[in-house]
This record gives sequence, structure tokens and C-alpha cells, in this order.
Amino acid sequence: MERLIEYTNHLTKQAVTARAAVEPLVLMVAPLAPHLAEELWQRLGHNPSLARHAWPQYDESKLAESTLELPVQVNGKVRDKITVPADAAEADIFQAAEASERVRPWTEGKAVRKRIYVPKKLINLVVG
Repeated sequence: MERLIEYTNHLTKQAVTARAAVEPLVLMVAPLAPHLAEELWQRLGHNPSLARHAWPQYDESKLAESTLELPVQVNGKVRDKITVPADAAEADIFQAAEASERVRPWTEGKAVRKRIYVPKKLINLVVG
């Protein structure tokens, strides 16, 4: 629902009235407001029911994240969040975590005994 509102706001700001942009929006509103969607569908000039039309397709490549925001924990407490490329190697992620300005005071002068990385979720540094 939130994404539909964002899409509608984007179309409104751009003053988009192209059928190619509006028709998928009407199709996506149909499960939430079927009567309203059916009325809009007919006003767009379609005779068969909206229920008989195929659901809009999406491009999965557009959903891929290029970066990740990962919380960095030191001894189980969140000390910072870092942003790294989504395809970064684990060693690079640990290097970025340890180089963080907000993490460094908690690790400076101490040995990092264990490095834990939960892929795409979090980083935990155990110092002692």
C-alpha cells in the first residue's frame, strides 16, 4: 500500500497522464478498492472487466539493491551502521566496520577475538 501511495505521488509531481503509467496503478488498486478500480478502468476506455486483465509484470533487476546498510556491533551492542556494496567480500566488510569512526574507540588497543558476519544482516566484533 505504501508503495502505491509513493507511486501515485511521483506521478502527480511529474504530471504524468500517460495510460502506460495510470493503467498499472488502477490494476494494483483493484484488490484494495475493487469498485473504484472498476470505475476507473471503464473511464480509461476498457469494456471487459478489470478482473479479466493480467496483473502487471515487474522487472526483478530493478529490485536488486546495489548497497547494504549493516549494523556494526561491538560485543553485542550496536555502535554504528555502515554502507557497503551489496557484492562486497566479507573481508572488505570487516575492514570497513573496523575502520568506522564510531567503532574505532571500542576496538582501539584491544584484540578482536572473533568476527561474526551474518550475510546481509549484521556484523559483530568480539573484543577482549
